[in-house]
Amino acid sequence: MTLLYQSTRDAQNKVTASQAILQGLATDGGLFTPLEFPEVNLDFTQLKDASYQEVAKLVLAAFLDDFTAEELDYCISHAYDEKFDTEIIAPLIALGDQYNLELFHGSTIAFKDMALSILPYLLTISAKKQGVDNKIVILTATSGDTGKAAMAGFADIEGTEIIVFYPKDGVSKIQELQMITQEGSNTHVVAIDGNFDDAQTNVKAMFNDVDLRQRLLLKKTQFSSANSMNIGRLVPQIVYYVYAYAQLVKTHQITAGDKVNFTVPTGNFGNILAAYYASQIGVPVGKLVCASNENNVLTDFFTTKTYDKVRPFKVTTSPSMDILVSSNLERLIFHLVGNDAEKTKVLMTALATDGHYTLEDVNPDIFEMFAAGFATEAETEAEIKRVYEENNYIEDPHTAVASSVYQRYREQTKDTRPTVIASTASPYKFPRVAVRAVNNRDSGDDFKAVADLYKLSKVAIPKAIADLDKAIIKHNKVVASQDMQKVVESYLGL
Repeated sequence: MTLLYQSTRDAQNKVTASQAILQGLATDGGLFTPLEFPEVNLDFTQLKDASYQEVAKLVLAAFLDDFTAEELDYCISHAYDEKFDTEIIAPLIALGDQYNLELFHGSTIAFKDMALSILPYLLTISAKKQGVDNKIVILTATSGDTGKAAMAGFADIEGTEIIVFYPKDGVSKIQELQMITQEGSNTHVVAIDGNFDDAQTNVKAMFNDVDLRQRLLLKKTQFSSANSMNIGRLVPQIVYYVYAYAQLVKTHQITAGDKVNFTVPTGNFGNILAAYYASQIGVPVGKLVCASNENNVLTDFFTTKTYDKVRPFKVTTSPSMDILVSSNLERLIFHLVGNDAEKTKVLMTALATDGHYTLEDVNPDIFEMFAAGFATEAETEAEIKRVYEENNYIEDPHTAVASSVYQRYREQTKDTRPTVIASTASPYKFPRVAVRAVNNRDSGDDFKAVADLYKLSKVAIPKAIADLDKAIIKHNKVVASQDMQKVVESYLGL
């Protein structure tokens, strides 16, 4: 029986995996979400010796069950190859009382590579399976990492075009240069004068614009998404939680069946939602610790059951988490209210119109699986320094947020279960922040900081940024956030 994905806002809107991947976002504004979870044989006594690609095959075959084994083999072999600088794909590093799962060994040195390396293959196969020969336009907003990873995946892929919007002053210099130097005749990068929430809100509005959708279809064109709103982005993220658990078994840190915690630096909520989905297919999870920076809307939600986006937006040193509207939380809300699309739609409408909503009755088994906390800028910097001094290891600021929140969680709860930190980016992506935290000196320039970081860490400078300062800038458009649709229409000849 084929696994179906339903919109979080319409119980009648049910699709297969390939249909969900192709659409990206449901036409009613909801997110395609599994109503039930597949049965997966997670035998960790065997999985401990499996490669990352083999674990991916097991998980993807269960969730994307309208893909053939041959199609999945093709996608996996092309995604997880020499683009990663280690055959392990996602190394698990022991650091004192925590384990950092390094998710940044792909071509853009951020965790988005883990899913965006495979999404182009899933998407193009989905189009063929559905008999669609329209041009697929990837329309996405980024808080820093999705944009580059998506463009790297889709650059010059036949039958696709990609348009990325990012907040002009809301990403690091390295992140911006990675995007605006992107090659590929089908890539477009546009800075906006607002923040990430502005970009994401306007992208969602374009997906939901019926007139725009019809005009696109007249030109044999349709939108899809590279954000974690697309289930094709979310499902591959489940894989590395299964893999991490298997590696803990392999290294005898745990016995198969022991519960572990996962602490995830969280902005749009996709990464930690994937950890929850991993728990639902059999990964023994104790707590999922949701770690935020000073934009701590999620911490407040898990404390009060009220989600309130009406608060100051803060620009921090962990910009990929500078988000006040966490889109993927909608999927968790859907599960918390018993997979009730009508209730979810009412709550999401309240968020859009009033800026907040409160949950009344929730599934306690789901809600109580989560803990939450946030780290201030000072705490994040202090954590980078502490980890370096104790382990001679440098975390990026997003990972440091999670590490700081975990240390406080452990101290407050006395929960000593083995804990995996999702290490979401290389410190080389935020070199000035990392260097300043370690030696209390500002390098003054991102590329001077790269050299300083190498001296401190002795970790090889990644290819992704080795010659970035010499790359030619190919995208320099900046627009007001309200003009995003005009730009899209111009690119697409509407």
